[in-house]
Amino acid sequence: MIILSLTHRIAPSGGTISQSLRRVVALKSRTTSRRTLHGQTTAQQDAQVQDIRNIGIIAHVDAGKTTTTERMLYYSGVTQRVGDVDAGNTVTDFLELERARGITIQSAAITFNWPRAQDCAPGARPKTVNLIDTPGHQDFRFEVDRCLPILDGAVCIIDSVKGVEAHTERVWGSAQEFRIPRLVYCNKLDREGASFKKSVLEIGTRLKGWPLVCQIPWWEKDVFVGVIDIINGIGYKWKSEREKIRCGPDELRKMLSESNPALLAEMQLARQRLIEGLADFDEAIMDEYLEENPDIPSSMLKQAIRRVVQSGSGRVIPVFAGSSFRHIGVEALMTAITDYLPNPAERPDAEVRVGSTKQGLNSTLSSKGEKAGANVASVASVFKVVNHPKEGVISFVRVYHGTLTRNASSFNTNMNTQERPMGILQISASKTQDVQELTVGQIGALRGLKKARSGDTLITTVGGKPVPDHLRHVQIRPPEIPPPVAFLQVEPYGNVAAQELQTALENASREDPSLRWSRDPKTDQFTIQGMGKLHLDVSLYNMRQRHKIDAEFGQVEVDYKESVTRPTEPQYTVFDRPVASRPGRAACTVTLQPIDSDNRDRLLRSGIEMDGNVYEIEIPEPPESSTLAFDVEETRHQLLNGAIAGMARGPRRASPVHSCHVRVSLDTSDGALESPTGGHFSSVARTAVQSALRNALDKQQIGILEPIMLAHITCPEATAGTVQHDIVAGAGGQVLEVKDRSAECLGDDTVDVSKIYAPPDPYDSVTSLRAKKVTDRMVEIVAKVPYKEMLDYDDHLRSKTAGRHSMTMSFDSFARVVGHRDKGLRETTPIHVENLWLTYCTGDGGDDTNSHLAMLRLGDKYALVWKSMTFHYVCSDRSIGTGQFIGDALMVRLSFANPYTLAVAQ
Repeated sequence: MIILSLTHRIAPSGGTISQSLRRVVALKSRTTSRRTLHGQTTAQQDAQVQDIRNIGIIAHVDAGKTTTTERMLYYSGVTQRVGDVDAGNTVTDFLELERARGITIQSAAITFNWPRAQDCAPGARPKTVNLIDTPGHQDFRFEVDRCLPILDGAVCIIDSVKGVEAHTERVWGSAQEFRIPRLVYCNKLDREGASFKKSVLEIGTRLKGWPLVCQIPWWEKDVFVGVIDIINGIGYKWKSEREKIRCGPDELRKMLSESNPALLAEMQLARQRLIEGLADFDEAIMDEYLEENPDIPSSMLKQAIRRVVQSGSGRVIPVFAGSSFRHIGVEALMTAITDYLPNPAERPDAEVRVGSTKQGLNSTLSSKGEKAGANVASVASVFKVVNHPKEGVISFVRVYHGTLTRNASSFNTNMNTQERPMGILQISASKTQDVQELTVGQIGALRGLKKARSGDTLITTVGGKPVPDHLRHVQIRPPEIPPPVAFLQVEPYGNVAAQELQTALENASREDPSLRWSRDPKTDQFTIQGMGKLHLDVSLYNMRQRHKIDAEFGQVEVDYKESVTRPTEPQYTVFDRPVASRPGRAACTVTLQPIDSDNRDRLLRSGIEMDGNVYEIEIPEPPESSTLAFDVEETRHQLLNGAIAGMARGPRRASPVHSCHVRVSLDTSDGALESPTGGHFSSVARTAVQSALRNALDKQQIGILEPIMLAHITCPEATAGTVQHDIVAGAGGQVLEVKDRSAECLGDDTVDVSKIYAPPDPYDSVTSLRAKKVTDRMVEIVAKVPYKEMLDYDDHLRSKTAGRHSMTMSFDSFARVVGHRDKGLRETTPIHVENLWLTYCTGDGGDDTNSHLAMLRLGDKYALVWKSMTFHYVCSDRSIGTGQFIGDALMVRLSFANPYTLAVAQ
């Protein structure tokens, strides 16, 4: 518009320029104007992306993640008071149960700006930090894993008293898998027994990276009073929790030379060792180091740290110090986040999965030409669905391409459905703010999506055009849901209660896909599966808070699995029944094969892994004379769904089938397919899988698997022998190794401990035994133990260690149950049938003319014989038992809420 008006002003109204020439000039002006505006918009979006930081906080439980987040909110101006975990008034832990237990249960997203606008340099703008506070407890590790793929950086918090703990290593490994740039913050340095030196050494030995100490603690005798930024030579000292003194380079040197010359020398040594360590990984610093430049600018060091961290390789780990509870070091950590961690534009192209292949998002969008990709307005990933206390069900998304606008209809590539959100929200824990759009790299929440689940991918198109065929099954980094290890059974009281419970479970599993459930259509009994005892307790608590559930809840039990023990014969199945009143016919062949360590990698390359099984779907090409009358990718998806449904319940215990390779081959020969629908394809796959499992049971080729946990138990050296004996003899576990937790004793081929720089702790130089701090030598026992024995093992250990132990465990694998333990499981297996009526009649009983005889056959697999006052049963696993009949009614109903009970029908 501006250029066009200038053109009219330049052209005289009565000049020599012809009318046609004026039209050409005007047309060029409009084109130039559009390009200019488009360029301005693109430049603005690029500038916005450069000011975004998508950051997560990861750590072991009780390392201080939520406390650190609360201080960040306070200093950035989002809150006017400081929340306290112990007081239960934090912003991110806004659920009632989180505040009651003092732990983080679900990840919470908050947004703040840093530094504050009044503190920015002229021409600079505050950075927008989208920060996600994640749980630290092992039972909620899926909460962490589903948030990691959408992060551009992470802050790992370490308890300086305990050092690097087991769960810290696990979440660090997950971040390493996604190559997320990371910083480490050593927290709780004000606590008794805190050691910055031990923490730095353990960072190198246990996290397998070179610790780059960017700050050193400021000690006055043995009191932690502040931190010193060795890059800029600036000191921050706290007189009280809210009163901070900033000392510039000259002032700091003068102060320390008079009061603490040893700390001044340590500060200079730390900077020199930082330069030496950084020179090994950055060429620019190496050049300066070789030229023996005594004063490398701090800006150059910061740029070098940013470069080496940006790749996400984890080879270099910047380390910072502080005590979040006392506010020490939090502001410096916030500055480090904006200085060193990358913006979304600096991260590699997002990885997407199309079928079983993986490739970059941008290459996928342009694979069918730029015109097809130009119709795509935005691509976003749903990484969390949560029931917000004020907004209802909202779906957290991150935008990877384009701009997601308010009320734009989105296509869900996982559910193959079209949905229109009711608005876009910017979230700060329990507080919300409506926004009009989300651009590339931004994180927000969509209100009103009814079908979206965690891991779904949403695509919007220009003008509401259909999504191109090659993008209809694209998924951005779908989360891998770990197998459940615990379950409980719920008996609702009546049909209304059963429907209410099902609604509650549908909502809960949509928010948390690691919570799984099933409903027996005959008994109306529900089975709820989860990641552990605490996970199930929290899930049930949340459901009870939101829904009125009238039911009896059973005890938490171990979630066993079933598996084939040897390859099955090909099972050919034809399904020709109507589905949804639509006739059709489909046929396929299914083969099952156990997965072990020898063939696992080979089988994984041939199919898709879901719920511990690998599915290989084959749709052969038809003869040249004919063509397929259905969409191949859609059919493949339906066959996969059917195979998954068939593996959900095994034939021996009705437990899920695990560790199997399922090969489904669709019969595309002439006459095999007759007007099939998606329901026919899924039904034939499910029926064929179930038939193959039943045949394997008849041949005694079905085994039981139990979850094995990898336990890390830290205890005093004096009690280590007792704990080891109890693990082996009492719990039936296997001790893998016993490690000395002293950092000086740790070594690794990747990092040379002797070359790691770590400033001394204040009590290292104490020579008097009276003032010397003495701590017991701690050892770490690593063992594999059946989960059945670990349900209450933490409480069991308290009597053996006098409560001076810590234990974490994570799922390791499933192992075959053999010997007497397999026999014990078989004897306690309930018969999963209900509402079967047994009619007895008086008959000729031989010598005993008063005996009663009745028999009920359940298909070809079960039989129950009742004679006189004793009944006998034969189960599908060939076990035989007896029970006593109580009462004299003619009609008897079998009830299996408890195994093998008979209820008299009045």
